[in-house]
Amino acid sequence: MLTADLARSRTRDRYIEPLFIDTDDQQYRETASELIDIFEAHLGESKGELESTIDELTVADTDYKIVQGLAKLLQDECEFETVAPVEPREIRQLLFEKANDSYPIVRHPTLGEDTQKLEVYSSIADQLGITLEECYRGMYADLEENKRLVRFGHRVSDGYEETDNSPTTTRLTGDSEESYAEDTITVDWLLTRYNLALAQAVLYDATEMQIRVWDSFATVFSYVKLFGLMHRIYPIDRNGNRVASTDVAEGYEAILDGAASLFSKSRKYGIRMANFLPALPLCDRWDVEADILDDESASTGRTLSFELDHTDDLSSHYSAQGEFDSDIERTLAQKWERANTDWELRREDDVLDLGAEVMLPDFALEHPDGRRALFEIVGFWTPEYLDEKLAKIRDADRENLIIAVSERLDCSSEDFEGMDDRVLWFKTGMHVYEVVELAEEYAVEVSLHR
Repeated sequence: MLTADLARSRTRDRYIEPLFIDTDDQQYRETASELIDIFEAHLGESKGELESTIDELTVADTDYKIVQGLAKLLQDECEFETVAPVEPREIRQLLFEKANDSYPIVRHPTLGEDTQKLEVYSSIADQLGITLEECYRGMYADLEENKRLVRFGHRVSDGYEETDNSPTTTRLTGDSEESYAEDTITVDWLLTRYNLALAQAVLYDATEMQIRVWDSFATVFSYVKLFGLMHRIYPIDRNGNRVASTDVAEGYEAILDGAASLFSKSRKYGIRMANFLPALPLCDRWDVEADILDDESASTGRTLSFELDHTDDLSSHYSAQGEFDSDIERTLAQKWERANTDWELRREDDVLDLGAEVMLPDFALEHPDGRRALFEIVGFWTPEYLDEKLAKIRDADRENLIIAVSERLDCSSEDFEGMDDRVLWFKTGMHVYEVVELAEEYAVEVSLHR
């Protein structure tokens, strides 16, 4: 994301607005293209050399913040490493010990060249089995400005083997293979990402954020959980008005408490809220309203209003939730397509609010007569995850929730006390008609106009 000093926004009539750029503007497109070329040309070069070249471009461009902001987002997609044949600390230690034996090392005007200094470097280079240049460059190769650009997006420098442990923001939440397709870092990608980053920066000082979504619920609320955001969730109709039951919900509203609402304001929590924002453009229809602490009146606690929705044309670099979370779910869905039943198996996008967390059932079973059951699969998980899963199921307390549990798990009917009669135990897979039998018994009638 952008650092606070690179954020660009304006305040009008108690509203705060990011200063979005026109992604079709030729000047911005040329600047973005030049920056991408600079990063690609500096693969294998030092971070200091890269930053110096960017600074030269910034001097020539009047939009300092925009150039530096674009460069910051590109740098987030980079990996810098210490490149040296021997650990720099070892090189320094040997050089200093050798120099100490030859103390003092000074340049004598009458000698023309500092032969003592050259002898020290040559001696240590020979001792380590490296060249004189490698010894000289390797001495301080671990300083930040001397680290080498070894990866930029999908491109890597010669001789560098990429690992799975990437610190970039895209790989934090995205699929690595899809995120780094060959056309990922383009002018369009950079400029649209920049506008998203401007909106994120506004949320650093949010006291509360209200989001409303009408699709992709499971994806959105999985990101709420991922970033550890405190939340309260309410079902809403198609116009955004709250309704009494999730059974008739067209969408969901979530109130997210921000950094400034905590007892002690935490910028770290504010960054979590900003990190969450890219999840919303994964939806077709969404909007957000937020209260932003006004820096100019921080002592009074007065806030500014911030609004954003799907018409602002923001795009996300996050990955949407996959169609299935496990092979068990995928296999069941395939069996269902071949089965002869009136019950429809739907990938569930309903949200059960459990207070500090939410539960997203795996499937919903729907009958043409209006009956509906929620279906959760407890598959092959760690003991810790199982404990959490069982606690969620008990807390959900839904009369139309049925459960399938793997017999390979270390649990029994006692763990489902009070609802063990709606549990289907399975070994390697489930039979469609056994699931249907449970649905027939526990499904409840709901509105068909969801």
